[in-house]
Amino acid sequence: MISVRWWRFLLGCLGLVLAAALVVLVARSLGLSAVPRFGELRRAVESAGVWGPVVFVLLQVALNVPPFPRTVFTVSAGVLFGAVGGAALTLFATALSAVVAFALVRVTGGRLVARYAGHPRAVWVRRRLDHHGVLAVTSLRLIPMVPFAVLNYLSGLSQVRFWPYLVGTVIGSAPSTIAVVALGDAVTGHVPPALLLVSGICAVLGLGGVLLAARRPLPDEADAVAPGGAEPTRTAPPAG
Repeated sequence: MISVRWWRFLLGCLGLVLAAALVVLVARSLGLSAVPRFGELRRAVESAGVWGPVVFVLLQVALNVPPFPRTVFTVSAGVLFGAVGGAALTLFATALSAVVAFALVRVTGGRLVARYAGHPRAVWVRRRLDHHGVLAVTSLRLIPMVPFAVLNYLSGLSQVRFWPYLVGTVIGSAPSTIAVVALGDAVTGHVPPALLLVSGICAVLGLGGVLLAARRPLPDEADAVAPGGAEPTRTAPPAG
């Protein structure tokens, strides 16, 4: 059988192909070259008025509720809407995607993803979410190895409340999102150096968050010191 990792890789490749095909179709419908320059793409989106951002947000939500790579939209937001507008749009779409996936799992009682709930890594993540709320969601969002959609599903299965989940999602997703959107905007050649500096700072903050999250013990570890003054043991995440 094909592993989950290979399915994720195949879905990512399929998504890139579909995105490229969509760009070509839109370009041809607008009378642009089959592979338009980035400036032409941005002008075409601007000419669509309010529908450009609306379609972008709806498309990201529709594809990020399933396990579709969020990076495709993060880079595209920088190319199509610029660093500031792109970061705001994709963060909003990210939060909305997370809310929809969370609600679907809660409404269906977890039946959609129940078969994966017993995996050791899934149990490890849920224990953190059950006990740490905003801090757990924020730290897990900062870890690149935790897929966006998977954390949405596991949050729905856990005991974390809605508002801590939403706040943690926005805070934890912001550093990497801003950094990648600014880099996407940079390919157009119109980014002020200050925005690149912001991108670098966000990348450093995200890395710092990952390191802090990796050092935090599991929530069910004993806080009390063992008899004889020994330090409590720390449990590492399961190897899978």
